[in-house]
Amino acid sequence: MQIRLKKLSDQVIVITGASSGIGLTTARMATKRGAKVVLAARNEQALRQICDELNQHAHQANPSAAYAVADVANEEDVRRIATVAIERFGGFDTWINNAGVGIFGKNVQVSVADMRRLFDINFWGMVHGSLVAIQHMKARGGTLINIGSEASDRAVPLQGIYSASKHAVKGFTDSLRVELEEQGVPVSVTLVKPASIDTMLIKHAKNYLDHEPRLPPPIYAPEVVAEAILYAAENQKRDIYIGSRARLMSAGAYHMPRVLDKGMEQFMYTFMESDKRAHDREDNNLYTAKEDLQERGGLDSNPREVSFYTSASMHPLTAPAAMLGAGLALTRLWQSRRR
Repeated sequence: MQIRLKKLSDQVIVITGASSGIGLTTARMATKRGAKVVLAARNEQALRQICDELNQHAHQANPSAAYAVADVANEEDVRRIATVAIERFGGFDTWINNAGVGIFGKNVQVSVADMRRLFDINFWGMVHGSLVAIQHMKARGGTLINIGSEASDRAVPLQGIYSASKHAVKGFTDSLRVELEEQGVPVSVTLVKPASIDTMLIKHAKNYLDHEPRLPPPIYAPEVVAEAILYAAENQKRDIYIGSRARLMSAGAYHMPRVLDKGMEQFMYTFMESDKRAHDREDNNLYTAKEDLQERGGLDSNPREVSFYTSASMHPLTAPAAMLGAGLALTRLWQSRRR
């Protein structure tokens, strides 16, 4: 199987969850680099506004952005995304399954109905998108990019059902990749695993905690993820970890799971609960679209604008330096805990 991926400027890219956060950042970055995009989300007003912005600033004379209103939990909605891409641009070359929602709370607190709804979006939405994308790209080739999480490899307390959904995303993505390779299908399949990212995740999440949740540091800017996504659109990559901590969490989950268990018992609860009172539990985007059009959620006044580990890991010649950096980060973290 020989996979040939187009230059970004020659691509049509489908992005789900495109109305805020990583999806919105990726859409803006892709069009600046000459790609055409098809944006999908539940919020039509936001999608229309984003497309107007992107088409106004596009380098090409023809429109570079189109949208499809879709709840990815609905398979027919996802098929309509592909139809829009085919009708407007003749097809697509990269499909990014980015749509996702969050829930904060102990597993015994969260309702089963909310758990099912989260899985409908985070997992089944990814499945719907993957199958529709493969159906279209099976003959012409292309790239499928699924957004997992560091929680794909290591579950996190107070985000149990979210962690479970991201484990499921990894399992489906890895098995699909092997099946496509065995069949000789010319589609590159990449799983992106971000650590903490400054997006609208917390503002959009359903929160069962008494206090406003927060994400463990360090927190990265969404541009770091967008850069990795667009790199994968042009280059065949199996996995991309966003931030050295994501890689370390994965390694720790494999080599020393009980040590991580104990560490999380001691530190993770403090990391994840702020001193602010929780906002209204029903003010979330689990079932309906909420506030959009923002790339960042203001989770950190100075998020990291670059991950040296991620940048190095995308280029094989600098991978050893990336691993050294990850080891140094782990050492610093251990030393800080001893103090």
